[in-house]
Order: sequence, then C-alpha cells, then structure tokens
Amino acid sequence: MKHIRNFCIIAHIDHGKSTLADRLLERTNTIQVTEGQMLDDMDLERERGITIKSHAIQMEYHHPDGDTYTLNLIDTPGHVDFSYEVSRSIAACEGALLVVDATQGVQAQTISNLYMAIDNDLEIIPVINKCDMPNAMPEEVADEIIDLIGCDRDDIILASGKTGQGVDDILQAVVQRIPAPVGDQDAPLQALIFDSVFNSFRGIIAYFKIVNGTMRPGQKVRFINTKKEYQAEEIGVLKMDMHPRKELRTGDVGYIITGIKNATEVKVGDTITTVAAPATAAIDGFQEVKPMVFAGVYPIEAEDYENLRASLEKLRLNDASLTFQHESSAALGFGFRCGFLGLLHMEIVQERLDREFNMDVITTVPNVSYMIYDKHGEAQEVHNPSGMPDPTLIEHVEEPYIRATIITTAAYIGPIMTLCLGKRGELVKQEFIAGNRVEIQFLMPLGEIVIDFYDKLKSISRGYASFDYHPAGFRPSKLVRLDILLNGESVDALSTLTHVDNSVTLGRRMCERLKELLPRQQFDIAIQAAIGGKIIARETVKQVRKDVTAKCYGGDVSRKRKLLEKQKRGKKRMKQIGNVQVPQKAFLAVLKLDGD
Repeated sequence: MKHIRNFCIIAHIDHGKSTLADRLLERTNTIQVTEGQMLDDMDLERERGITIKSHAIQMEYHHPDGDTYTLNLIDTPGHVDFSYEVSRSIAACEGALLVVDATQGVQAQTISNLYMAIDNDLEIIPVINKCDMPNAMPEEVADEIIDLIGCDRDDIILASGKTGQGVDDILQAVVQRIPAPVGDQDAPLQALIFDSVFNSFRGIIAYFKIVNGTMRPGQKVRFINTKKEYQAEEIGVLKMDMHPRKELRTGDVGYIITGIKNATEVKVGDTITTVAAPATAAIDGFQEVKPMVFAGVYPIEAEDYENLRASLEKLRLNDASLTFQHESSAALGFGFRCGFLGLLHMEIVQERLDREFNMDVITTVPNVSYMIYDKHGEAQEVHNPSGMPDPTLIEHVEEPYIRATIITTAAYIGPIMTLCLGKRGELVKQEFIAGNRVEIQFLMPLGEIVIDFYDKLKSISRGYASFDYHPAGFRPSKLVRLDILLNGESVDALSTLTHVDNSVTLGRRMCERLKELLPRQQFDIAIQAAIGGKIIARETVKQVRKDVTAKCYGGDVSRKRKLLEKQKRGKKRMKQIGNVQVPQKAFLAVLKLDGD
C-alpha cells in the first residue's frame, strides 16, 4: 500500500490539464500518445476541446531510487457546470495537482476546486503550466498561488504540457508529497463507487476505490445503500482499457463487473462490501447533487417515450448529476422534467442523447425551482411554471439566489458591474488580488443567470473574466407567470416565470421572435403574451392566401366576390380545426432573446 498514490488534476477550463495528463502517461510508458487529449475519449470532448467526464487511469512509475510506484490519476473537468464530477474525483484521492495557466493566472474555478480539495484534506501540489509560451508570466502567477495557498516558492513546479518540461518533477513530487492511502487490509471490505458506465454486452461497470479490505473475483458483494447483492464476475484496473486482476487491495482504484442490467441499482457514492463479512457502515462524506436548472425533455415521436426513459437512465449512470422525473404537457405530450447543473450541462446532455442513443428530443425553456407560499403559510416547491397555483392563492414567492464570484482585470470592472446590476445583482465585496486583477462578489437571482449570463460575461470581458457560483438560499421576490397563447390556446412549454419589472418587455420580445419563427398557415395566427387574464403583447402571423381570382380575366365583379366569399368560409372552417405546430427552434429562440 505504501507504493500507491491516488491523485487528481484540478484546474480552470483551458489551463492545459488534459495535455499535461498526456505527458504523464507518455513518461510512465502507460500508453503511446497518438493524438492530443488521450483521456478525452468522447467525440464531443474532442470537438469542443473541453473535458466533460472524469477519467481514471493507472500508471506504473519507476522512481530513480529503484522503487516502482502505482499512480492512479483522475483527470477532471474544469467548467463550472461539471464541478460535481470534480467533487467525486476528489473523494477518491489523497492529493491533487493544482494546474494554473502561466498566461492567465488564478481563475474563479481554480479557487472553487481548490477549496473543495482542501475541505477533503488533500495534499496540494501547485503546478504552473504553459511556461514555454512567449506571453507567460510565471513570477506573477507564482505570487498569486503563494497568496492563495500560502506555500513556498520552491514548492511550485514550472511545467509545459506541450514540451514535457517539468513532468519528471511532477511525478517525483507526487511520490514524495502525496501520502499513501490509509486503511486496513484485514478489515471488512468498504469500496466507494465514484463513477459507472453502461456496456451493452457486460451490463453496468462500476468504478470504485477500496478504502478498507480486499476484493477478489467470484466473491458475493452487497451494495450497502440499495441493499442489492451480486456476484463479482470480474474486477481489475483501468489503463485506457480494462485489465482484469485476481485481487485488489486497500488503496487500489479499479472496476467491477457484476452483470447488472438495471441502471437504477447502481448509485454513485454507494459503498460495496462482501456478503460473507459485511462492513457495518457506508463511507460518508459524499455530497448529494443539487440541480440548478430545470427543463422539460420530450420525445418528438410519442411512442419513443419508453426509449427516452431508458436512455436517460443509462446516461445518469455516466453522469450522476443529471436528475429527472416524469412530466406531461398539453402541447408536447409525455416527457421528463430534467435537472441540470447549468446550461452547458443541458446542451451536452441533449447532444449525448442524440449521438449515443439516437433520441430526437424537444427541450423546453429552462427555468429554476421556486418556493411558493400560500395564504395558509404552507410551502410548495415548483420546478415548472405550469405547476404554479392560482395567483389569488399565493401569499408570496421566493426564488433561489447565488453568491457569484467573478475574477477579472481592472479594465473590465465597469461593464461587468453594469451587467450584474442589470440582472438584479447586489454587490457584496470587491477586492484586488494581485497586480490589476480584481475579485468581485455579487448576490444574484439564479433565474437571471441561467440563460445567457455566462456568454455575455465572456464577450464583454473578451474572455478574461472567470465565473463561479454557490447557492445562497431563497429570498422573496415579485414574480409573475408569463403565458404565450397561440390563437387563444396556452402553450405550456413556452410559459416562463419572470420578475414583474421585466415581464412586459420579455412578453413583447417573445411575441416578436415567435412571429419570425412560426411557419405561415392557411389562416391568421394570433400570438399573445398574457399575465393571468391580461394580454400584454400581441403579434399576428398573416395567412398564406392563394389568388383565387386569378382565373377571372373579365366579366362581372360578382364572379370575383363569389370566389372570395367561398375562400373566406374555407379559411374560417380551417381556423377552427387547424392547429399550430411550434418548431423546436422556437423553444430555443427564447434562450437567445437577450442576444438581440
């Protein structure tokens, strides 16, 4: 056990952690690196250049003193929407490499992930990456890291994922500074599940870290939280592919195949023990995920509902931060109300449903959860605007707030302040970190930042501002439900909860945007925005008219009138039986409203 080291790499998005991981794999001869970011094996990750999933891999490192060490590396995502992946990786490690870009310095997500690692008592090894770049500022960045974690300048390793500089220093630091895992090999088995994947041939494969005890293939194992028992058909370690082993001991990170087919039976954070000598308690300290953004996901074809349920269950195995429950809509039929950690997370889930499971889905306007208090003082949590009770029964509504941390250079303070205050933010504090870099903290309603706040922040700061947030409870607010009516019928999928000050402008803009997007029919379509019984905006999509009088090239005017009257009667009948199909891009357009 003293020759095992478990560590993860934490950093802000785009600070080069996946490239650095490639150099570590090359240096330990684990794999032949044929293209960049070997651990990012999903097409989506390659296309977007971001890490979405944590990836575990085992390396054998031959130390200059002659000993061979087993290093278990977990590469983690850097985007704020995937911070749950980071928390799971941290729970399975004893140390972390804190990677900071030499050209950009410490960013908001770096600080957020660092605090998460410190809370779990991890040993932190600071690494300044991209030192080979012409615009690198290693001295200034080193000062920021020293201010942040209070280490010595000699503790910071200068490295480059591109050239391989500092890779040997990192491997030696991992062996010398990160403690070996602690645990009792003779105690009853306790293994923490930190991830799982679905394989159509082998069933569900769970990834775990053994905290106490020993595991062997053929043993009967029990999952403590679900109380289900299985046969351990195969166990082993992960090195890009799966390598079976005859035994895994305390401190090892590996996988288990038990032939489970039902996705609901494996929960990330559960503890595996043996049936013969069971452990009395599960491993604690694993946090429950709290979704931030909710949206309805509906199959385009009604008969695909069961397939969509199965696809979401398989996807949740691989992405434990996704939550969903059944929901039905008058406009879209049966579907699911899904909870996501943010808009990028929602986009990625939609894309993965399409690519991995061939599911065509419609996603409704995203919103957050609200607390509704009625006249009797009872509280009810509402995730969907259509689930809101009658306004006459409501005492008051509370919406979730977040504490947002933005780190930027002094030049962009003005525009960022304007943006945050425009989103009903309250300034909490503003302080200079180092040089001309500023940390600004705001209290803001989550509903205001859900849609396009992050994109706007990036564009006004030219990509220099970094953003991170934490929930800060609920606060009373004046919210109203804005409904969109098409020919007098409400489209519940387009309903949204909004602050009373923004409601008229939002209603007007939604009507204007829908007028552009709805295809013209054989009859007029009235698009209206309403709050309760009051119409606040209206647009009309004009009907497509055929020139029925074209064939009348002479004669009495009554012939033309007769044809026009006949057309009018037909249009009236068509309006009664015709229904308006809302295209998918109309739902997505509401997200882009503020971009106009």
